Amino acid sequence: MIKVLFFARLQDEAGTEALEAQKAGQTVQEIKAWLKEEYQLSSLDQAMAAVNEEFANNEDTLSDGDTIAFIPPVSGG
Repeated sequence: MIKVLFFARLQDEAGTEALEAQKAGQTVQEIKAWLKEEYQLSSLDQAMAAVNEEFANNEDTLSDGDTIAFIPPVSGG
């Protein structure tokens, strides 16, 4: 089981700030693909991913008990 956290507009798109899923053993890219399909998260490709509070690459694999966070780019004026 992994925990998925969403920040900023991704929370609005997903309709939740967090969820849990049986996705241990999958890569960050596989998790992104699943979330884009399941929750229609159009802006997920631009988001940074962090696994256990450390920035992660798309090729990194998640283990049971990991937390992955998706953080969209910050914009402002």
